[in-house]
Amino acid sequence: MTVVHTLPSRPAAIRPGAISITDLTVSYDRVPAVHHLSGTFATGSLTAIVGPNGAGKSTLLNAIIGAIPADEGRIEITGIDRHRIGYLPQRADIDQTFPISVYDTVALGLWHETGMFRRVSADGRQRVHAALNALGLSGLDLRPIGHLSVGQFQRALFARLMLQDAGLILLDEPFAGLDTTTTADLMQQIADWHGEGRTIVAVLHDLAQVRQSFPDTLLLSKGRAIWGGSREVLTATNLSAAGYIVETVAVPAPALVAGARA
Repeated sequence: MTVVHTLPSRPAAIRPGAISITDLTVSYDRVPAVHHLSGTFATGSLTAIVGPNGAGKSTLLNAIIGAIPADEGRIEITGIDRHRIGYLPQRADIDQTFPISVYDTVALGLWHETGMFRRVSADGRQRVHAALNALGLSGLDLRPIGHLSVGQFQRALFARLMLQDAGLILLDEPFAGLDTTTTADLMQQIADWHGEGRTIVAVLHDLAQVRQSFPDTLLLSKGRAIWGGSREVLTATNLSAAGYIVETVAVPAPALVAGARA
């Protein structure tokens, strides 16, 4: 198994962000997907967003980053500028046929320091290689991203996030289609980020993984939402009301992340 380590801290301290949502309604293709949602992703929290297809999970993330306008309500981001949010979209939304190397893909994580057209500094190049090494991609820096496996490509996207040093990270289905080893490595990276005080929100489907590793959960289903501690949210009653087949839900496992609710 690849051992994943975070990069050494940058001179500037990480500024974790928080998200406050008030009476938010957002539509996708003119159909309301998120309905009158209110709640807070608190500073330093680790939250999973779960729910059936069409419940508005990805729509909510897109509204937070400003890619989709709200129909009603308000999203307030504190502690960090919106353009400094670390965002990982679904892999299907990324064009892997674009002719760019693994190194250049990861180096895009430095855009807030270098701009879009300036050369990466010697320090930046060291940090790119450190991120590649940390995510198990040593020796692949010159390979086109189109030649990567699903797991390697996702590792490259996580390496790019590493370089952003974002205090607020949004992940849309980060483990979809990944093998067990890659999932464990990337989950450990998320746990490391959380341990550094970053605020992390992830759209997930594996409820056993949510119970094991995510202290808080937002359960979305059409027309309703339940937000709170994962053990309190992911009950048989709540899951059944959201359309889950409760008999398939695994027994909770011990929490991976320090500070998870017992």
